Amino acid sequence: MSSEHEQQRSRPTGEQTKQPSEEPWADLELTLPHTRSPTAIVSFVECALVELTHEDVGAEFVSTSVAGVKRTQFIAVDDVGEEFKKRYLDERLGWHEATVSRKAVRDELVNRLSQRSSLVDEVGQNDVVTAQDRFQVKPVRELRVQK
Repeated sequence: MSSEHEQQRSRPTGEQTKQPSEEPWADLELTLPHTRSPTAIVSFVECALVELTHEDVGAEFVSTSVAGVKRTQFIAVDDVGEEFKKRYLDERLGWHEATVSRKAVRDELVNRLSQRSSLVDEVGQNDVVTAQDRFQVKPVRELRVQK
């Protein structure tokens, strides 16, 4: 019978278990374009919604276009995850806030993460795309709100 230490030593480096101190939501990040399947996107969004409900974290989708940067943030309002605060920033119009259902958040995130990057359609073939659309789960205190 081998010890746990010997079992870990025999695993390839990429298969080491995560340290317990790492937050479960830390790797919930996605840039567009990506190669994930529609089923994988739904699963990814469901994982993010669970973390938003059980941790002090929010989700942020940042899209960049010729018209500027747009941010959409979602933060759970209740402990059961049925209501979320949606904060939306359009650089030209400022911040807007609304309370939305879990289904609305799920549908919006699945839709956005299933599309190509907003810059792909607006930047010509020979131009360099320096920014990508990005979705990320992070602590609520790190979500930017500029009024």
